[in-house]
Amino acid sequence: MVENIKWLGHASILISTGGKNIYIDPWKLIKDQPKADLICITHSHYDHFSPEDINKILKKETFLIGATGTVNKIKTGEKREIRPGEEVNLGWVKVKGVPAYNINKSFHPKISNFLGFLIEIEGNKIYIAGDTDFIPEMKEISADIVILPVGGTYTMTAEEAANAVNTIKPKIAIPYHFGDIVGSEKDAKLFSSFVLNSKVEILKVEK
Repeated sequence: MVENIKWLGHASILISTGGKNIYIDPWKLIKDQPKADLICITHSHYDHFSPEDINKILKKETFLIGATGTVNKIKTGEKREIRPGEEVNLGWVKVKGVPAYNINKSFHPKISNFLGFLIEIEGNKIYIAGDTDFIPEMKEISADIVILPVGGTYTMTAEEAANAVNTIKPKIAIPYHFGDIVGSEKDAKLFSSFVLNSKVEILKVEK
């Protein structure tokens, strides 16, 4: 399944499988990307919720799922804003909102109900953490693939993210949220060195 996942830079992810395209937090899309069947937005910060980039990949049938104060601002497409714990089942994919917040900094307060996503598709569970620290709720996550921020400052550090992976115990762990606003490939490699049993895939940016 990892071969179906593209990192578009920063916190932007594209999952393409079964003829469907799922985007998470599209931002700074500079080449023509395939149109979206589903767009998921973790929270309202500009580097995660970019109406300009969303409009580049929208089609009439696109479904949008996002945190409070995000996708309802987009004029086209069917949409639903959710809170942590809520789930949307589109038949071909299930998306559950999971908590994403800071515990030792104030950029992403728990009260804001920002999201990570647990995406279940074709028998695979993919956890995209969003902008978060290593929070207690991660101990309840069950996923085959996890995609975690490692850049620090606004999210987990590389070591904290690795500790989260070692708790969740997925088959594959993918670092992201580095190389643009904060963090570098050094953080991704450091993350990899701390992960114990999961396979780490450090993706190259595909624009």
